[in-house]
Amino acid sequence: MAAHPGAHPHPATGKAPLVLSGATVVLPTGTVKNGRVIIDGTRIAGSAPENAQVIDVTNHWLVPGFVDLHNHGGGGASFTSGTPEEILKGIRTHLTHGTTTLVASTVTGDMAFLAERAGLLSELAEQGDIAGIHFEGPFISPCRKGAHSENLLRDPDPAEVRKLIDAARGQARMLTLATELPGGLDSVRLLAEHGVIAAIGHTDASYEQTVEAIDAGATVATHLFNAMPPLGHRDPGPIAALLEDERITVELINDGTHLHPAALQLAFHHAGPRRVAFITDAMDAAGFGDGRYMLGPLEVEVSDGVARLVEGGSIAGSTLTLDRAFKRAVTVDRLPVEDVVAALCANPARLLGRSDRIGSLEPGKDADLVLLDHQFDLKGVMRRGEWVVDPQLG
Repeated sequence: MAAHPGAHPHPATGKAPLVLSGATVVLPTGTVKNGRVIIDGTRIAGSAPENAQVIDVTNHWLVPGFVDLHNHGGGGASFTSGTPEEILKGIRTHLTHGTTTLVASTVTGDMAFLAERAGLLSELAEQGDIAGIHFEGPFISPCRKGAHSENLLRDPDPAEVRKLIDAARGQARMLTLATELPGGLDSVRLLAEHGVIAAIGHTDASYEQTVEAIDAGATVATHLFNAMPPLGHRDPGPIAALLEDERITVELINDGTHLHPAALQLAFHHAGPRRVAFITDAMDAAGFGDGRYMLGPLEVEVSDGVARLVEGGSIAGSTLTLDRAFKRAVTVDRLPVEDVVAALCANPARLLGRSDRIGSLEPGKDADLVLLDHQFDLKGVMRRGEWVVDPQLG
């Protein structure tokens, strides 16, 4: 994609401004046919010089780069146990599937180990490779532990929660906990005071206990429906409380395994498109293949793309990538493209407090974008003005 000979390169990148023209562009204000997005250096620009390079992307969709709040690994690499080099490989795997912003999630471990991992991951966050750290466990219910080691679970002591926050050196973004456990509500308040998202998950809470946790400052439902009591007509449990409260954003894993399509529709109907965040909850096998893996100290068998614990058979994360979640939401679930973009981009960006830089295609924001064909298959990925997956157009 050679630049026009008269184009003036950006001083930071050495590249000429670029115009992607002719696509259907999803903007916060609506969808624009035959639209264009201008990239100047690492940012989206509002106007382009006459001699900018123009690439025709007619019959494609242009959407913002995806934002994953909850991801344990990919490409054969674990964010919980991998080396920095392995973690970067996992990040790259998801990047090639459109995830331009990723929060690295850990699984339950002992406190010293989690503090050590927090230190390592915080360095990657400081370098800009990840958008922060999500601690999933160890402060979760043994009744709803899922793929977490029961002997390492503990009640959410605020002093221990504070240790993890401190170990993350300002890079803790979210912590999932069962708020009904002793110390749960005080831990939610502590997290809120420190600007860390308190997420309700792996919980056995009642409806009333969940309402208490929301009032204390919880703002996210970790993979709604999964690892929590089912919705009951006399005992509605946490699901009803999480869906009805405008303060809560609900995570959904849209891989066709974790949720029945009717459950997904129920969540969208009651929460609305501004309160849903699609996540992967991916583990090492995402983008890598079937086989045996370790999720923390637990062995996982991945068969036909579905990850389950070898012992007990519980679902153990997913092998999902967000480009697949996008396509399924539009083609199988028949959700409006604009709502899917909100769930993959704008809503998680807002939760992370980064709407000024990511989550939408607007002038001044990072040039993070995904190019999809008319069948919603990924064709190109750009992060901060650089093609990660080059569409080879023009």
